[in-house]
Amino acid sequence: MSRGPSEFLPLSEAAVRAASGPNGRHAALIEDAFHVLMETPGGGVTLNGEAKGRRAAKQTIETLAARADSGLEVTAADVRVAVDAARTGAASGPVGRRGAIAAKTAAQARYLEAMGRHDLVFALGPAGTGKTFLAVAHGAGLLLSGQVDRLIVTRPAVEAGERLGFLPGDMIEKVDPYMAPVFEALTDILGAEQLRRRRDRGEIEVAPIAFMRGRTLGHAFVIVDEAQNASRLQMKMVLTRMGEGARMTVTGDPSQVDLLNPADSGLAHAVSLLEGVEGIVVMRFAPEDVVRHPLVERIVRAYDADAAGKRR
Repeated sequence: MSRGPSEFLPLSEAAVRAASGPNGRHAALIEDAFHVLMETPGGGVTLNGEAKGRRAAKQTIETLAARADSGLEVTAADVRVAVDAARTGAASGPVGRRGAIAAKTAAQARYLEAMGRHDLVFALGPAGTGKTFLAVAHGAGLLLSGQVDRLIVTRPAVEAGERLGFLPGDMIEKVDPYMAPVFEALTDILGAEQLRRRRDRGEIEVAPIAFMRGRTLGHAFVIVDEAQNASRLQMKMVLTRMGEGARMTVTGDPSQVDLLNPADSGLAHAVSLLEGVEGIVVMRFAPEDVVRHPLVERIVRAYDADAAGKRR
């Protein structure tokens, strides 16, 4: 390959190390993706190649540099996510209060890639694997970049061992505490003030699935969270709300159904019907993808083993 025109990007030492990677592995991924040559002459990175490839490689390196300069680790999964964002023209993930948001495992990287490429994604797996948080982060990025007009997060109104009706107050006052995990993720990503402004303008909506009935959700990114607790009828209803320009991610843990009749769960039923349909992707997370406290993975495995023993 001809070296072509070159461009120098001044970077910090940490950013150069992140872009190059262990034994040059990150550089190799970037070079292969965009048909450029990367060199690190000191104080930055030099890119050689055609203009289009250099632009995409530059965007990728700048994304990695921002993460490195925030003091965060840069892995091969982060490189793949940044490469895909540059290749598809998708907005890079937003920056939360604790730094740039990016995949921490290979499964999370594939999940982010799937949400960038497909209009309907199912994400199945145990708690702590980042299913909801990464979906919220991706949706916030689409909203901030103007690729969608609204971010809508909805959940079935069923909670482990509790019922919404027992909470005090009117419907909005009942719903807000129930949706606390979603608001925590949105606050972490956008900040409390921006979340309040966008919610007041109707750009962000967090509501139970019942509020979706009869609506057409166009030009929106829709997250159906805790979908294992949606009935089959609710799941069909919410999936068919997608309008023009809409994208949807459905998250849940099929092993944690809180319905009175677990067999009525619409998540497993929908996946059994729709997996393999063009335009629909099913992502599955395993206990090793848990990114909470290390004990959480062991707890998940212990409960999975107990459930498997009871089935036998």
